[in-house]
Amino acid sequence: MALPPQFLDELRARTPLAPLIQRKTRLTKSGRNWKGCCPFHGEKTPSFYVYDDHFHCFGCGAHGDAITFVMKAEGQGFPEAVERLAQEAGLEVPKPTPEAAARERAARDLYGVLEAAAQAFQRRLRLPEGAEGLAYLRRRGLSEETIARFGLGWSGGGRGAIAADLKTDGITPEQLAEAGLIRERESGEGYSDLYFNRVIFPIRDRRGRVVSFGGRILGDGQPKYVNGPETAVFSKRRNLYGVDMAREAAFRGAAVVAVEGYMDVIALHQAGFGGAVAPLGTALTPEQMEELWRLSPEPVLCFDGDGAGARAAARAAEAALPLLTTERSLRMATLPAGEDPDTLVSRRGTAGFQAVLDGARPLSEALYGLLTEGRPAATPEQKASLRNRLVEATGLIADKSLAAEYRRALLDRFFESTRPQKPAFGGAPGRPGARKVVVPRQRPAITPGRVRVAQARALMAITLRHPWLLPEVEEVFAGLDLGDPQLADCRASALRWLADGHELDSSGLMDQLARDGWGELVSALLRDPGLPAEASAEAQPKDALDGWWHFFGLLRGEAELEEDRMAAKRDWDAARDPAAQTRAQQRLIRLTLTLAALRRGEWTETDGAGAAGDAAIGSGH
Repeated sequence: MALPPQFLDELRARTPLAPLIQRKTRLTKSGRNWKGCCPFHGEKTPSFYVYDDHFHCFGCGAHGDAITFVMKAEGQGFPEAVERLAQEAGLEVPKPTPEAAARERAARDLYGVLEAAAQAFQRRLRLPEGAEGLAYLRRRGLSEETIARFGLGWSGGGRGAIAADLKTDGITPEQLAEAGLIRERESGEGYSDLYFNRVIFPIRDRRGRVVSFGGRILGDGQPKYVNGPETAVFSKRRNLYGVDMAREAAFRGAAVVAVEGYMDVIALHQAGFGGAVAPLGTALTPEQMEELWRLSPEPVLCFDGDGAGARAAARAAEAALPLLTTERSLRMATLPAGEDPDTLVSRRGTAGFQAVLDGARPLSEALYGLLTEGRPAATPEQKASLRNRLVEATGLIADKSLAAEYRRALLDRFFESTRPQKPAFGGAPGRPGARKVVVPRQRPAITPGRVRVAQARALMAITLRHPWLLPEVEEVFAGLDLGDPQLADCRASALRWLADGHELDSSGLMDQLARDGWGELVSALLRDPGLPAEASAEAQPKDALDGWWHFFGLLRGEAELEEDRMAAKRDWDAARDPAAQTRAQQRLIRLTLTLAALRRGEWTETDGAGAAGDAAIGSGH
C-alpha cells in the first residue's frame, strides 16, 4: 500500500537533509546550501549539491529527497527507508488497513476533482457571466499573464454551477463535497454551493497541486472571503498561499516574505517579489512557520503599520520563539500606515516595497518593542512586571544558549530604557533626574557654545512642529552634530518613528517621543519663547523648510556643507531608481543654496543670537 502523502510530507519536513547526507560524504557550506563530492560516483571536484528539501549531482545526475538518498546510499527499498527515517523522526508509519487504502484512493481522486474544478472556474471567468470578476481583477492592476499564472477564475452565479460543469467528466456531487467544493444541506436533502458569485483563487500545495480554493465576493456581501474546508488533501494550518511559486523563487535567491492576503501575494509576484506567500485567513501557525523555514532560514513577516498590525506582529513573534534555532530566525517588516502590499506597489512601485523589505529588522531587534508596546514602566511594580514578561518570553526558546542571548539583549534594552535620566535642562533640587525648566535670575553670557545649542534646539523645534519635512532632510539630519547628547537621543527616537512608517503629523510624533521618555524635554523645548517663527505650528510649509535649512547650515559649517553637497551629487549620479534620484536631487539643490547663502555672508556664526540668548536662558545652558 502506498503511504498517505501527508505522512510522507511530514517525514521529509522532519528529516534535515544535510546532516543525513553528511553521514556518507563530507559537505561544506555554499551560500545557503551545501556541496561536496558525490557519494554515488567517484569524483575529485565537488559537483554534489544539497538544498533544503532535495539533493542534486551535476556530475552523474543523481537527484532526490531524504527517502531517495537512503534508498540509493544503503540499497534499501522504499518501505525500509521510510521505516528507518520514521524511527529517527519519531513518527509511526501508518499501518496498511482497508480504510487507509480507501482514503488513499480518495485522495488521489480528489486531486483530479480539484484540478478539473480549477479549469472550470478559469473557463467561466472568460464567459460573459464572468465579465464582472475579470473586470475586478483588471481594476486591481493584474495583467493577463498574472491572471493566467495564478489560475484565477469565477465561480458562476447559478446554483449548482460547478456540479453542472463537472457532471460531464463523471464527477459526482459526493466527490465535490469530499473535495470541499459543495456542502450537504442541513436538511440532508441535496447540496449547496460553497462558492457563489465569487472570484476564485486556487490554493496549491508546495508541489503545485490544487488542494482547495478561496473565493472573494464582489460588492458588500459577507463574508468577503471564503476558504475551503479541511479535507483529506487540505489543511488550513499547514498550507501557505503561493508556496509553490515562492519555493522556486527562493531557490533562485528571492526574499521569502509572508503577507496577509491573496491579492497581496499576487501583486507582489507581479511586481517581481516572487517569494511572497500568505496564511489562509488566520494568524501564522507553527506549521506554516515551519513551511516558511523550509523556504528560507530567515523569512520576513510583513505587517500593517496600525495597531492591529502591531498586535499581529507580537503574536507571530511569540508563536515563533519556541521554534527558533541558531539556524533559523525571522525578520519583521512594517508597512506605512494605511498601506498594504497591494496598494503600496500600485502607488509607489517596486522601490516602495523594496524599501519596506530593506527596513526589516531581525527578530532579536524587533522583539523588545513588540513585547513592551502598551506596557507602562513608570512604577516599580510596572517595571518588575515588564521585566518578568521579557524573561518569560525568552524562556520559550528551546535552545538554551540562544535563549540566554535573547534574554541578555532584551534586559540590556530594559535597563537602558528604565534607567533614571539626567536632567535635560536643569534639575529641580532634591529631585534627581527631574527635567524642569529653570529660569535663572541673571542672563548668562552668550558664548559660541550656547549659541550652537540654541540653534540646535531651534532646528529640533522646527522638526517637531513640521515632521512632514523629515523624508527630505533625514539623511543630513541623522549625521548632524547637535552639541547636546539628549537632543541627539531625542532625534534618534524621531528618526525611528519615521522609519516605522507613521503618518507624518506633529501630534503623532510628540506622542511617540513622550512614550520614549522625552515628553518633558519636548514640552520644555516647544514652550521656549525664544524660538524662531518657523518653529510655530502656524508657519507656512515653505517658511518652515527654509528655516530648517537655515539652522542646519549654521550648525554644519562651510567645509562640511561642501562635503555634503559633493556626496549628494555622487548619490544623484549613481542613483538608478527614480525615487532615489529625486531624493538626491532635492538634497543637492538645498545644500547648494544653503552653501551659497553662507558664502555670500547672508548668515553669520552669531546669526540667531537673539533666539540663542533666550533659549540659553530657558535651558540653563
